[in-house]
Amino acid sequence: MRSIIKSLGIVYGDIGTSPIYTLTVVFLLLEASFENVRGVLSLVFWTLITLVTVQYAWLATSLGKKGEGGTIVLRELLVPYLKSGRKVAFVSLLSFIGVSLLIGDGVITPAISILSAVEGSLLIPGFENLSQTGIVIIAGLIAVLLFIFQKNGTERMAWAFGPIMVLWFSCLALSGIGGLINEPRVLAGINPYYGFKFMMDNGVLGFLVLSEVILCATGGEALYADMGHLGRAPIVKGWMMVFVVLVINYMGQGAFLLTHPGTKNVLFEMVNHQAQFLYVPFLILSIMATVIASQAMISGMFSIVYQGINTHIMPLFKVSYTSTELRSQIYIPFVNWFLLAAVLFVMYIFQESHKLAAAYGLAVTGTMSLTGIMMTWIFFRKRQFVRMGIAVVVMLVDFVYFFSNSFKIPHGGYWSIVLASLPFCLILIYMNGQRKLYRSMRPLNQEAFLIGYNQIYKSLPKIPGTALFFAKDAKEIAPYIVHTMFKNNIIYEDNIIVSIIRTDDSFGTSCRFMDDLAAGLRVFEIRSGYMEVVDVEALLKEAGINEKTIFYGLEEITTSNIVWKIFSVIKRLTPTFLIFYKMPTNKLHGVITRVEM
Repeated sequence: MRSIIKSLGIVYGDIGTSPIYTLTVVFLLLEASFENVRGVLSLVFWTLITLVTVQYAWLATSLGKKGEGGTIVLRELLVPYLKSGRKVAFVSLLSFIGVSLLIGDGVITPAISILSAVEGSLLIPGFENLSQTGIVIIAGLIAVLLFIFQKNGTERMAWAFGPIMVLWFSCLALSGIGGLINEPRVLAGINPYYGFKFMMDNGVLGFLVLSEVILCATGGEALYADMGHLGRAPIVKGWMMVFVVLVINYMGQGAFLLTHPGTKNVLFEMVNHQAQFLYVPFLILSIMATVIASQAMISGMFSIVYQGINTHIMPLFKVSYTSTELRSQIYIPFVNWFLLAAVLFVMYIFQESHKLAAAYGLAVTGTMSLTGIMMTWIFFRKRQFVRMGIAVVVMLVDFVYFFSNSFKIPHGGYWSIVLASLPFCLILIYMNGQRKLYRSMRPLNQEAFLIGYNQIYKSLPKIPGTALFFAKDAKEIAPYIVHTMFKNNIIYEDNIIVSIIRTDDSFGTSCRFMDDLAAGLRVFEIRSGYMEVVDVEALLKEAGINEKTIFYGLEEITTSNIVWKIFSVIKRLTPTFLIFYKMPTNKLHGVITRVEM
């Protein structure tokens, strides 16, 4: 139960606050007739079944890797099955787009959630004339406070947020039951026939309505992205409870719409009508819940970016580890402040939550579609044909929702593309820059290096003590090592090349000395999972290494190409390899190599 409450605090804030705005936005397009309400409720119910329960709670979470989930995990699972380089490149591209869309979604989620809750204050007597500018300022201040507290870590925040979400879902269930009492006929919406009938009766309008119905499932992707924070079991169990509550509340809202056809802000007006004396406490609770909704996506962003760092598709951003219990609970300052700036910008641009809904959905359905493609491919490769067949159906549903949301692009949906393009460009520039930099550096092969090393080691006086040199692969000697030994004639009695290799596993660390390459030259290899927090200094001490100095390479990039200039700026602004691993700074000696790109 403790872990389930934590999951409510970390994972379900986003999808749990969707009732604040989903039906409100849908019925800006539709008349609140019985047929329309019943049809929309059927679409909402089966959207939650198909895209959240089946796609994420069942299929996606079954594809976790040592407790981790996310688009990059799907890529790591799929790549070993692929022999063609083109297929690997295609899958990598899909995962990069998925990561970028998820980050774009992580910007819009806090903005729409917090704005929609603050707008509920207009129903409080005396606040009817609160200006939209005032609402945006209040929402912005709430967002600033949320992002400031991120450095405390998700574990502490989960304990604060979990009980609040228990109260929030209890209120949703009670208000939904209160609405259903007056019009229980809406429960017929559970029948999928009425969803299909609504689509057939309304034609193009029905197809467009799907782009708003999908709002009920936003946050479903957090079930998979946040899996590393808690594990699969509490997330799946938590969803069983959340699903029932959401269905009850949506049905209750539908019933309230039928009995109060002029309703504009469905959830808040329903609660205000049912218990006016409790409305202000409910509004405060809803604002707290939307803050938690934002937390679900922010936690997912940290996990996704950390996976990107360790799989070498993103720069080495500074990372703080916030939990001694779960290694994957992390805080990345750059990501935190980038998201805050983007959230405030989006709030300023759109001003109102229903306008922001026009930008919402494209990133979500894009991420879901890519997840569907990769899941189907993995199940096919694993020969799990029953799951593959179900995944195909889910993927087709994803595509329908994605194409429906594509009609939003001229009306604000382009902001989803703009926001996603920033991390996507960062990934492409960084990866291609690293590849070109590696080619420009021209590492020396081990055999040629050993010929020169043996001559120098025999002929030159040696400095007492141990020197460490870090390299990706001991078989290819980095230019800075060659410069240090051959050009600067710096030779220690004991020289150790340390190689850190990221494996396909999420967690796990092993280290060992390889066979000595030559007199006074050894190789120490560290192998670790791509989500593992590696304490390199501790591993070196355990192996009996007491280094006197640590050499590492620095590149001074000269270029006239604008893309490589951006890459050069990225390299300067992000920590070096050894600072990222928190090696003792008093022992570090950087060796600069000038590189023309």
